[in-house]
Amino acid sequence: MTSTSTFIIAEAGVNHNGDLSRAVEMVEAAAEAGADAVKFQSFKAEKIATALAPKADYQLRNTGAAGGQIEMLKALELSDDAHHRLLAACQRANIEFMSTPFDTDSVRFLAGTLGVKRLKVASGEITNAPLLLEMARTGLPVILSTGMSTLEDVEAALGILAFGYTADGEAPSPDEFEKSFRSEAGQSSLRRNVVVLHCTSDYPAPPETIHLRAMRVLTETFSLPVGLSDHSAGIAVATAAVARGARVIEKHFTLDRSLPGPDHRASLTPAELTEMVAAIRTVEHALGSDEKLPGDSELKTRSAARKSLVALKPIAKGDVFDESNLGAKRPGTGVSPLAYWSYLGRCAARDYVADELIDQL
Repeated sequence: MTSTSTFIIAEAGVNHNGDLSRAVEMVEAAAEAGADAVKFQSFKAEKIATALAPKADYQLRNTGAAGGQIEMLKALELSDDAHHRLLAACQRANIEFMSTPFDTDSVRFLAGTLGVKRLKVASGEITNAPLLLEMARTGLPVILSTGMSTLEDVEAALGILAFGYTADGEAPSPDEFEKSFRSEAGQSSLRRNVVVLHCTSDYPAPPETIHLRAMRVLTETFSLPVGLSDHSAGIAVATAAVARGARVIEKHFTLDRSLPGPDHRASLTPAELTEMVAAIRTVEHALGSDEKLPGDSELKTRSAARKSLVALKPIAKGDVFDESNLGAKRPGTGVSPLAYWSYLGRCAARDYVADELIDQL
């Protein structure tokens, strides 16, 4: 991530539906759309859900009531070999491979075996202290999603990450986590490594539930780069988030919104993903400088668009300038109309024909 470019993550997630060939096709689609990274999910179903864990409401809406979470998740797992193949596909397509780990073994596999550049914390894992600690101990940068969270939840998670990045022999504990969060070393480690994503954990999330202004609160509270994990329909919210300072945008996409699965309905098509990336890059260019000065192209336009003081009718030398003979017309190469009242009541120093620019006093 650079200081001037939004890092765009095309969230493939589990929209491959367990099909490796579809997952590879998603890598290619994300790269073609211009995303910086394509992200999957790494987990073993039995490690993240009990046999009795029910589906979330959005999962029920999108997949039906049959089965629980674990049955749904088993069908969406990616094998270790599939991960290697997706990493190779990303390298061929020149796009960064990412994946969200949901258990500590997956963290070690992603960081140690696959050598990913960064790790992503899913919103549902923000209170999973052992997982957060394992992530920070890899030394890799972390992108922290904060759906369903309060500021206190976010601070607690950041404390665990700060401890993992900086602790040297101390035993993990809530007191040590807080101490690390308050320390200069801990804060420095967070500034170097962590981006916080605002998020609304609904799929799709109605616009009125997004609250983009909360991004500013996150920035002011934690003094960290902030982005958006966007689950709304369309590209408007993600694009607006960049205008409000988002450094990272994460957005689900799918090859086909009609496919069965929990996340397809809240996902962009490849064409929409391409449109979103282009819109974000346009916004980045449009943000420009915070100085209010005319640009070079505006200076060329200014003389044609602005006006000058002109004679509205023939004026003889010695005539008095008044509202009947003095006005403002284009071009703007003469005396500015700001000086209009300085001329009223004064005598013309020479003759003027109609529409002739008035001389400086």
